[in-house]
Amino acid sequence: MRTTITWSISLPPRLGKEAEKAAKEENRTKSELIREALRRYLEGRRFRKLQSYGAKRARELGITTEEDVDRLVHQYRGQRQKS
Repeated sequence: MRTTITWSISLPPRLGKEAEKAAKEENRTKSELIREALRRYLEGRRFRKLQSYGAKRARELGITTEEDVDRLVHQYRGQRQKS
């Protein structure tokens, strides 16, 4: 069973040369460089989706300020201590 898949990608010449130079300077393969770039992109994408979800929920709950967050945290902690 293969542990990797192979893709063929096209890059503009300038970007390709920059990527080759960066890989060489960092003593890594072009594949390693692209894998790291893709991982970082996907992590950022997941984070932005999470931020978007949090902002949507905050709007739904009427949370508009840091004071609202503080108040809700204190309320929640107070309820948990009573349990």
